[in-house]
Amino acid sequence: MSAARTTSISTEPVRYERLGPVAVVTMDRPDYRNAQNSAMTYALDRAFYRAADDSEVKVVVLAGAGKHFSAGHDIGTPERDAHLPFERRAGLWWDHSDKEGAESRFARESEVYLGMCRRWRELPKPMVASVQGACVAGGLMLAWVCDLIVASEDAFFADPVVRMGIPGVEYFAHPWVMPPRIAKEFLYTGDRMSARRAYEVGMVNRVVPREELTDRTMELAARIAEMPRMGLALAKRAVNQAEDLQGMHTGMDSVFGLHHLAHAHNAETAPDALGGMDIRAMKEAGA
Repeated sequence: MSAARTTSISTEPVRYERLGPVAVVTMDRPDYRNAQNSAMTYALDRAFYRAADDSEVKVVVLAGAGKHFSAGHDIGTPERDAHLPFERRAGLWWDHSDKEGAESRFARESEVYLGMCRRWRELPKPMVASVQGACVAGGLMLAWVCDLIVASEDAFFADPVVRMGIPGVEYFAHPWVMPPRIAKEFLYTGDRMSARRAYEVGMVNRVVPREELTDRTMELAARIAEMPRMGLALAKRAVNQAEDLQGMHTGMDSVFGLHHLAHAHNAETAPDALGGMDIRAMKEAGA
């Protein structure tokens, strides 16, 4: 890509760089497979706002540093911060950090998971996910809010949270990004879906060799950037509206309630709201 490079800015845990008309937003917690704590979520939000506001940016690429795109929500790293307050940006829910039970969890997840992802999906510029290695659970949510997905041959996708007694991740796009029967198998088994299989079912746009992932993603982004900005924004809105007319928005609302019913059930019958499945237990179960 021949576009001029701008100075990159590294603000952990997310890096932001503009390469001509393409903004590259990179999750940067490679030691933890880019597990998403709240600090990362809000850093992503700031980066996407920056890209939206920059009139020179026409396309946004979302990537993950290291071997993996994202292993999902942070449920066990030393920097887990689910208990901490952050400035709320996606909705008008109260501060979760001084609440307990559903008052806390529903408020937080409405903000940092469902609310953020819905807003990012509506960013009025095309977004391309550049996915390698693990794209698991909460990692799926980040890939799915993007308009296109370019995956390396070693990429795999999984939503293993049914092992926790939970029906799927908070941004429940499963029946829209893949056929319903495939979505059911994906959830019922918790098995990994290869990049090639994800391409076959229509969830991924392109599968490329690992060593070519960055270049091929940027080539696609540069090609898209040749289109008029307003045309891209309207085309994106048109397809998103069509998905919502097919029930995507209201479907997510209904499943979000089921998701929190599962948390409440776990809180009464299991060691915790995650069904006792911490990061070690999930790994031992093959997630």
